Amino acid sequence: MNTLLKKINQYYTDKIKEYGLTPKGVDWKDETGQKIRFDQILKVTGASQNFSINDLGCGYGSLYDYMVEKNFFGFYYNGYDLSEEMIICAKNGHKNDESLKFIKIDHPEEMDVCDYTVASGIFNVKMHYKHHEWLYYVLNTIDEMNSKSNRGFAFNVLTKYSDKEYMRDDLFYADPCYFFDYCKTKYSRNVTLIHDYDLYEFTIIVKKAV
Repeated sequence: MNTLLKKINQYYTDKIKEYGLTPKGVDWKDETGQKIRFDQILKVTGASQNFSINDLGCGYGSLYDYMVEKNFFGFYYNGYDLSEEMIICAKNGHKNDESLKFIKIDHPEEMDVCDYTVASGIFNVKMHYKHHEWLYYVLNTIDEMNSKSNRGFAFNVLTKYSDKEYMRDDLFYADPCYFFDYCKTKYSRNVTLIHDYDLYEFTIIVKKAV
């Protein structure tokens, strides 16, 4: 695991140890915002059944719980996280269910190939890294998400259009137009930019021609 990924691992391991199985345990402000984000990234599936999905940065498995709550069914779920502590919590909270797996990884390239791959919140906290250093990590991770997805992938990022007085030096704020163009040019003609759900972020959805 390279130094940056080790730092991410430690950051989120510390969060889950401090806050437990709560949105703050995966560094989200609250459950309401977390569910709004899930609604956006799940739009990549275009359906509620019969697909497989990778959840990169799965935390304690809250996306899976939300999918069950929203009546998704007949799907197979793989949750991946850099943090061993997160994976232990996820496994303990989801025993005896054959439709899902939680797997500790050291790099996104270790994911299995699925129909879809999603990532919610994993690009927001850049810690002490410079913007260009973190962007390099984000783009490489997106590339891995693409390679592990047969039908499409989705992710969210904090927006550069956030209120200036609330922006923090340790967070990564991105240009949504840059990511739209990047994904449109590199991965697929079917790309959606969602920036209208009242959070200081945007979601990119990439769908592949099947």
